[in-house]
Amino acid sequence: MIKHKKPEAFYHTFERKGPGQEVSHYCPGCGHGIIHNLIAESLSDFKISDKTVFMSPVGCSVFAYYYFDVGNFQCAHGRASAAATGVRRVLDDAVVISYQGDGDLAGIGTAEIIHAANRGENITVFFVNNAIYGMTGGQMAPTSLVGQKTQTSPDGRNFERDGGPIGMSEVINALKAPVYIERVSLGTPQGVLKARRAVRKGLKQQMEKRGFSFVEILSPCPINWKMEPNTARRWLRENLEKDFPVQCFRDASGEREQSMQGSSYVKGKDLVRLLQGEYAITETSESRMKEDQYVKIAGFGGQGILSAGMFLAKGGIAEGLHATWLPSYGPEMRGGKAYASVILSRKVIGSPMVDRPNVLIAMNLPSLRAFEQDVQPGGLILVNSSIIDRKVQRKDVKAVYVPASEIAKGAGLIAAANMVMLTAYLAETNVLALKTVKDLIPQSVKREGHIQTNIDIVDKSAAYMKKHKLTGE
Repeated sequence: MIKHKKPEAFYHTFERKGPGQEVSHYCPGCGHGIIHNLIAESLSDFKISDKTVFMSPVGCSVFAYYYFDVGNFQCAHGRASAAATGVRRVLDDAVVISYQGDGDLAGIGTAEIIHAANRGENITVFFVNNAIYGMTGGQMAPTSLVGQKTQTSPDGRNFERDGGPIGMSEVINALKAPVYIERVSLGTPQGVLKARRAVRKGLKQQMEKRGFSFVEILSPCPINWKMEPNTARRWLRENLEKDFPVQCFRDASGEREQSMQGSSYVKGKDLVRLLQGEYAITETSESRMKEDQYVKIAGFGGQGILSAGMFLAKGGIAEGLHATWLPSYGPEMRGGKAYASVILSRKVIGSPMVDRPNVLIAMNLPSLRAFEQDVQPGGLILVNSSIIDRKVQRKDVKAVYVPASEIAKGAGLIAAANMVMLTAYLAETNVLALKTVKDLIPQSVKREGHIQTNIDIVDKSAAYMKKHKLTGE
């Protein structure tokens, strides 16, 4: 006797529809359920569920994490293959699946899938093509057929106006790197069996580390096609398969050795050093910050406003704090308004917005005028007195005046006035160690010749603050 049961790669119950439920959220006659079952069966048979990471997109399969008992990422629309690339590069022993629909992969995610395929990422992509946007109500998709009626093409897709349907398997086949490309169909029971073989082969290529596999699956969408399930299967065979011929475009598994990317995986500290560059900070002090900092750094474009904010945020992270950096600037490269909002906290930060700063670093007069009234009572305002010729008008805040532009000019780099003001802030508050900032300079300053100058400016600025008794020490 043959006993049928759910593959072990599925959860026992599908909680999406409530506790104890055993049915999915998919519409009657939808192909996603069949494809899910083929994938789950393969994962169970290959015994790879515990090492599989499933990347689900925005679309009808957005709730895949309710069904597959594997590692799951819910990716932004169109970005599943990009997210899969990241997982692939840090988990070299994982089985990484990117599961995407036609609007997701062939529309907003075109760039991501093309470049992942062109790099030959060792991942398996299952591309579900039902020629329509399913989840959002049946709009025309990149794969909709000429003449096909949808919510956004009520008279049918027009070739002159809309172009023709995109054959993604054909596009992927134009690239050299992919190892396996096949298009299958769920139009008949025989087609489902071929789809089963393609799913297994796509996973097998990855398990053997041979490279990028792409399996396109033609699938019915009865609800949005406005058809009964049986009619939808017939329409798929008579129309979809005509424009998207079922075939194996490439199977180079017998010709390929293991993927060339195996030597490029990075892990742990190596990944951090790669991202930070040659001058990565290896040891940091613990922050002496006494209260959360809500900092607004403001001036005009060209004063290094955004980079000062980035320095501050990086310094906070280096000392074990939570940090956010939110830039804002006009369209002008130089001369326009620019400001950066930075939050430093010992707790998780809910929002990067700084509407009521407790610290304002004003690099020019318009910035002082714009944000002085927003500073919290008892807060701190640091003024670049080289440019700003008036005093802070409020009496319920502490004002510190620093001739930042003059100090920077005297050190030989007037563009580093931002570093003078940042140093003044840290010298005044002791929020971060100045050593942390100096350690960050080599990895953050682009011009090699300016690295030592910026480090010297930090020392000169700290000395100025101490000499003029402007510090809180």
